Amino acid sequence: MILKGIKYNFSILLTLFVCSVFSQQKVFQGNPDTAFEKAREMAFNKQRKEAQDTLRFILTKHPNYLDVRSFLASTYSWDGNYKEARKEFEYVLQKDPKRKNDWVATIKNELYASLPYKANDLVKKALSYFPDDTDLLYLKAKSEEKLQNPEEALITLDKIISIDANNSDAISYQESLTNTLRFNSVGLSYSTVLYHKKERDASHYSTLNYTRQTKYGSIIAKINYSRRFDTDNIQYEVDLYPRITDGLYAYVSAGFSNSSLFPKVRYGAELYKSLPLGLEVSLGFRGLKFSETTTIYTGSIGWYTGNSYWSLRPYFTPNDNGTSKSVTLTYRRYYSDADNYFGVAIGAGFSPEIDRFPVNTEQVVVFDLKTQKISGEYAFTSSNKKHAWKTSVNILREEKSFDRGEYFLLYTLGVSYDLRFK
Repeated sequence: MILKGIKYNFSILLTLFVCSVFSQQKVFQGNPDTAFEKAREMAFNKQRKEAQDTLRFILTKHPNYLDVRSFLASTYSWDGNYKEARKEFEYVLQKDPKRKNDWVATIKNELYASLPYKANDLVKKALSYFPDDTDLLYLKAKSEEKLQNPEEALITLDKIISIDANNSDAISYQESLTNTLRFNSVGLSYSTVLYHKKERDASHYSTLNYTRQTKYGSIIAKINYSRRFDTDNIQYEVDLYPRITDGLYAYVSAGFSNSSLFPKVRYGAELYKSLPLGLEVSLGFRGLKFSETTTIYTGSIGWYTGNSYWSLRPYFTPNDNGTSKSVTLTYRRYYSDADNYFGVAIGAGFSPEIDRFPVNTEQVVVFDLKTQKISGEYAFTSSNKKHAWKTSVNILREEKSFDRGEYFLLYTLGVSYDLRFK
């Protein structure tokens, strides 16, 4: 016992001596390998800060000693200092992108930081250097689950098992994920439009929907209801989001109605493609048939950066008076996953895709109305993800179709709820 105490005290004195010597030097002068080994011992013996000081000091002389920098990044990640860890891992992988262990570590760092978008983007980059690597594919499945894409996660796990049929981690994860997944949901949303100065009666809109998640994509059936101009109106609609291949999916939609304030037929299609650096682009069209059929051309540019998402979407509607245009810029800040976020949007121009209802009861739809809008939304779920809610508020300044140059000021309040089940 006495001998052990002497050894322990000697180790502490040696550590203090090394740190003291280092603190008197501005640039490391010793043996980097010996100092690195000592730093590792300190890191694993509850002397994390001293170890980090030593590692940083080694790098003053040997900035490209990548093993040292990688270990420093790992200690930052262990301490929850994910930002500093990210910076060091980025340095290492820029110098040598074929360090698989560092790809794994930096992806885990983003998952620990609750940044699944960033983790997913890093996985894609890592797989370009290590195609079909099962360790990286496993982390890909983890990021997909965090992004509320369980079907994608299951497809990725199937791929791992097809490569390595005895991969116990993937098999166990697949079984666990399958047991907890909820592939079905029913939802109800309601919103009301209030006119400033009560120039018109309030309008009411609601939607009852059923969603089914499949390995080929999601299917959403909707019944839309509106109460406007003292009339009740119903529309039936189906939306599909088929998965084509990794990073490529589509949107296909069709709707029908015999009511006066919905288009008789509504249809649309759009193709979405993921790009490097967290970018996503799309291109598509919408069709609305009132007394005549109008085709709207649209697309989007989206950017996922960390837990933030930006999207710019324009609409172009050719008509007899030229082409009306509208554009919306959206920002979302995600929290634990894709169902928990805060978002704001600003836009200009009237869009019959967003504002689906005719301007007046004569079904005369004017597409070149001058409009400005700002909106906010907040979405959140229960801890078990079974219940999901969303609230929204919009302020809209819209030109009057019957009195050009004059404007309505409208306020929209909305709420929605979804119940998920197996």
